[in-house]
Amino acid sequence: MTVRAAAALAAAMGIGRFVYTPILPLMTAQAGLSATSAAGLATANYLGYFVGALITVVRAPSRVVNRVALVLLVATLAGMPLTHGMAAWFVLRLVAGVASALVFVAAVNARPRWGMSGVGVGIALSGLLVLGWGQWQAAWWAAAVCSALLAAGAWRLELNPPELSDQRAFARSQGPAPTHSHRAFAVLFTAYTLEGVGYIIAGTFLVAAISGPLGSSAWILVGLSAALSPIVIRPHRHALPAALAIQAIGIALPALIDGSALIATILFGGTFIGIAATALKLGEGFPNAAAILTAGYSAGQIIGPLVATPLLHHGYDQALLLASGIVATAAITALAPPSRHRDGARTPRRSPRAAPAE
Repeated sequence: MTVRAAAALAAAMGIGRFVYTPILPLMTAQAGLSATSAAGLATANYLGYFVGALITVVRAPSRVVNRVALVLLVATLAGMPLTHGMAAWFVLRLVAGVASALVFVAAVNARPRWGMSGVGVGIALSGLLVLGWGQWQAAWWAAAVCSALLAAGAWRLELNPPELSDQRAFARSQGPAPTHSHRAFAVLFTAYTLEGVGYIIAGTFLVAAISGPLGSSAWILVGLSAALSPIVIRPHRHALPAALAIQAIGIALPALIDGSALIATILFGGTFIGIAATALKLGEGFPNAAAILTAGYSAGQIIGPLVATPLLHHGYDQALLLASGIVATAAITALAPPSRHRDGARTPRRSPRAAPAE
């Protein structure tokens, strides 16, 4: 189960979504893609991801839907080198975003123990593909083939209904089961949405912002760090603001200190998957938490490139500093104390709306 979930996440997220980041410099140099067009394609993918996340809020992905989404991912990757125009690229990245969200929620609902590391593995593979194929069309073809192989490994992924997954998560918890008020979940949702805004700016433009010998291999380092992130960052409440603060520092470093690219990529890669895994873990017990949190996260990713685009005319430094400030705000938001009940009992002064949502 865990290996199949990791393969699904590597195909859908590590390659299906994020291969665009290391290919972006090639498309800028070889296909004449402008900074504004680059941000537009990124936004198309994030908009599709948001639509896919909203679909999963209404109805959890089935096994058939998951398989269709995997096929669509491969097809959209293969379609990129077959076309040469913003309109076609926009549609392809939009559809890829929808498919990525469907596969992501399906894999997360399977509750894999370390399956989230598959995202990092996929990111590292996407960086290696670009290093091996220094031409933008060939890089997209290689990504399509790699994604197809990973999709084959994820083909027989068994899906659990979200309600069943939440019940099992509660059964595995130690001590009194955590219960979420609407206020506590709203704090988590806000922090995770802000993270979506800030991290995606860095995730889209970090490689392009790093010059020198490390630039071409930076994304591989991000992926390797991300693969270890869910293992290093243990999912508990205090880990979320700490990881967000570390990520904010990592995003700001290239804009503030020359020669800090190596540290920046490790700090960024080593936190963003761990942050996602921790937020999803903290949301367990709230109905349909994975889909709702993913929808907020993806909404943030639509906003990120839009607010960063006006700053790109002056290079990438201002955009990275903006992203760092937003992630730092997410860290402060995540510090808000949780609303909990002890042993499932209702706190006397709590209003009915704050009762546990189970």
